[in-house]
Amino acid sequence: MLPPGLATDLRAHRATQRQEAEAAGSAWRNEHDLAFTQPTGHPIDPSADHRAWKALLDAAGVRAARLHDARHTMASLLLAQKVHPRVVMEIMGHSQISLTLGTYSHVAPELSTDAADRMAATLWDTTNSDKPQPKPEEETEEEPEAE
Repeated sequence: MLPPGLATDLRAHRATQRQEAEAAGSAWRNEHDLAFTQPTGHPIDPSADHRAWKALLDAAGVRAARLHDARHTMASLLLAQKVHPRVVMEIMGHSQISLTLGTYSHVAPELSTDAADRMAATLWDTTNSDKPQPKPEEETEEEPEAE
């Protein structure tokens, strides 16, 4: 499943690519049906792709990073937004949940804090009378002993 905005952008890109194919005529070569190509359908040159990535980072005012770092950022952001780790595992293409959780364990303390906050809200939320409420200890005065 793709975010709706991304799906829309990819459809628009595909339409542009079809126009490029028509313009290229017999020079169009996209045997592998790649989504991102040169205007002739050939695969993008890795060095050109790298230059475009660096230019994007510069334009965004972001420090230099590998393209693969964007993948790590995406997984960390998903986990920090409380997306279930199994869903993140599937998006990342990991075969085991342990790989996802082991790789992105730096997000775990944030999730633990959130879990504690949620439990506190559940147990001690006085605004919702449907939830069980711990009763404060009542102070009892000791009665004087009878003589």
